[in-house]
Amino acid sequence: MSAAAETTLTLDNRFARELPELAVPWQAEEAPDPALLVLNDGLARRLGLDPEFLSSNDGIRLLTGNHVPAGATPVAQAYAGHQFGGYSPRLGDGRALLLGEVTGPDGHQLDLHLKGSGRTPFARAGDGLAVVGPMLREYLVSESMHALGIPSTRALAVVATGRQVRREGLLPGALLARVAASHLRVGSFQYARAADDVDLLRRLADHAIARHYPAAAAAEQPYLELFRNVLAAQADLVARWMLVGFVHGVMNTDNMTISGETIDYGPCAFMDAFDPGALYSSIDTGGRYAYSNQPIVAEWNLARLAEALLPLLHEDQEKAVELAVEALGLFRPAYGAAWQAGMLAKLGLPAPADGSPADPESAGLVDGALALLKDGPVDHTQFFRNLVKAARGDAGPVRGMIMDLAAYDAWAARWLARQPDPALMDRTNPIYIPRNHLVEEALAAATAGDLAPFHLLLDAVGSPFTERPGLERFAEGPPADFGAYRSYCGT
Repeated sequence: MSAAAETTLTLDNRFARELPELAVPWQAEEAPDPALLVLNDGLARRLGLDPEFLSSNDGIRLLTGNHVPAGATPVAQAYAGHQFGGYSPRLGDGRALLLGEVTGPDGHQLDLHLKGSGRTPFARAGDGLAVVGPMLREYLVSESMHALGIPSTRALAVVATGRQVRREGLLPGALLARVAASHLRVGSFQYARAADDVDLLRRLADHAIARHYPAAAAAEQPYLELFRNVLAAQADLVARWMLVGFVHGVMNTDNMTISGETIDYGPCAFMDAFDPGALYSSIDTGGRYAYSNQPIVAEWNLARLAEALLPLLHEDQEKAVELAVEALGLFRPAYGAAWQAGMLAKLGLPAPADGSPADPESAGLVDGALALLKDGPVDHTQFFRNLVKAARGDAGPVRGMIMDLAAYDAWAARWLARQPDPALMDRTNPIYIPRNHLVEEALAAATAGDLAPFHLLLDAVGSPFTERPGLERFAEGPPADFGAYRSYCGT
């Protein structure tokens, strides 16, 4: 590697240095014949990296973890977690590595992380590898979420490894290089708490405050303030999921970030027809993580974080519990305010500037819109886009979606009387989402070696609010024969 290339990326080892109890130094498995499948040029430049270098042989070796810059300490992170409600005391990065932290030109420090880079001490029975389809899924959906304005980890690159990986058959191997504000999770705090090491727990909390909520350090009770900040971030995040019909699919506590970013795009999906019980994960047999359950599960996960933080909240256990319960009580109003404001924006109506509850008529219009969505059922994304047309005087498309026209007409008369703002609706309601049938079509083609459908879909969802000629099929619902959709973890 040339000296110029060597200086292209400097990786800090802050996590490994400050929290060695949660970091197992490790190396990625050698990729036998790596080839770059897709590179996020814009994100690379934001990190101060040269896309041309990352596309070179030396850059690809860096993206696979097979070349580690001087000073970096790649580690597999340790964490615990509740998976589908059952506690696992030792999970950790079974097939992932934190290469280190990169500081971009804007001064922000971000994690550079690999997924599918081989077995680690946390791999258990897994092979530590990944395949092309699921890694491209994470790239596609995470970039869609970013374009929708939803906090998310982001994909820097997907690299084919040149290795065949056994799943239902032999599939082409790949790994993902992704970027995150950090990979601290609720499960990180559960792991530290289970170690019964208050010093470790405090250092982890201090690390989280410094990286994500520095103002909390000056609070009278900084660790309680940390919890409140995480709670607020998650309330806003899950409300944003609900507003676009996103179903995460695997809301385990090890998949809830302290930063408030969405992480882990395995069995995720966007709703087509509106359904409060929408469930796409093949492994969620009990429906724990169905669409309408997501706010409830988020609150439950935050309660587990509160339990982990108790020793830092107060030296008296009863007082610590009292403080935690009081803070946890902020979640429902915070979520409700974020969701209500978002729904009003989707309807082109102003939300109270102070976050207070909407007036009864506005709240009733939100409830009425949900009732219309349930009647059919109705395509979630198309319904709101057609409401934009109705706000501009063309009610035909949305009326064509509704079975109970009398109910729609009565609701619409009240709604139009409030003079909804179609420009606000344009900015709020996406035209293009990663439709499940299009995602599967693109991933199947990519697995067979054709990336063209992937790039077409990526281009559409990368500008979700701008209607463009030639992209009509990307705004349409699934074909009648698509059937019930199921997605998988892709491990």
